[in-house]
Amino acid sequence: MDHYQTLGITSTATQAEIKQAYRQLAKAFHPDRHRHSQPEVIDRAAQQILSINAAYEVLGDVQQRQTYDRYRLWTGEGVERPAVDRQPDSATVQTHQRQRRQTVQSQDQQLAVWIKQVYTPVHRLLGQTLKEFRPALTALSADPFDDDLMAEFQGYLDRSGDRQTKAQALFQAHGNPPQIARLAMNLYYCLHQVGDGLAELERFTLCYDDSYLKDGKEMFRIATRMRREVQSDFRDLNCR
Repeated sequence: MDHYQTLGITSTATQAEIKQAYRQLAKAFHPDRHRHSQPEVIDRAAQQILSINAAYEVLGDVQQRQTYDRYRLWTGEGVERPAVDRQPDSATVQTHQRQRRQTVQSQDQQLAVWIKQVYTPVHRLLGQTLKEFRPALTALSADPFDDDLMAEFQGYLDRSGDRQTKAQALFQAHGNPPQIARLAMNLYYCLHQVGDGLAELERFTLCYDDSYLKDGKEMFRIATRMRREVQSDFRDLNCR
């Protein structure tokens, strides 16, 4: 279920409607309202509030919502299909079962291709950029105004920019299999954070304004955390 469905709203909802829906659901599933309920009810409420908070964290922020909407557009998530108002005959049921088996096989093949051609190279490229950042910054910190040190740091940014371009092209060149929507979304957000971080670091090299450096470091910190989440999602996928 996507974030809009979690909050019970459509993708055309205003920010005010999103906020109102979140408040109503947060109130309905608040732990204090279920503390005297059965354990299974408490567990369901806890899981629901986690989903609600995650949905509002994205949709409640205009920029994150725009990023998420682009992701939904790429993947085709949230598309509603009209129901068929009739009872299928046995031949139709058999046809649907055969098509379902073929669909599962096709999805498995699509997943294998996606892992090989998207996840593995994109994850590696992001890892290289994040791993090289601290040594590059440490070297520059000896004297940020030294032309040679700045040239070395700029070289790191140039290499990282090339990797970022490749990673974005790989991600956009292939559709995301539906069974790994969460993994793909986290990978996309990680890619987005690294790109924004590189942009901030580039600005720092132009004007030596520490605020750009601070923002770039924070974006890389978030990207590192998100990359770990991607790794965790991938391990969970392999355990299924």
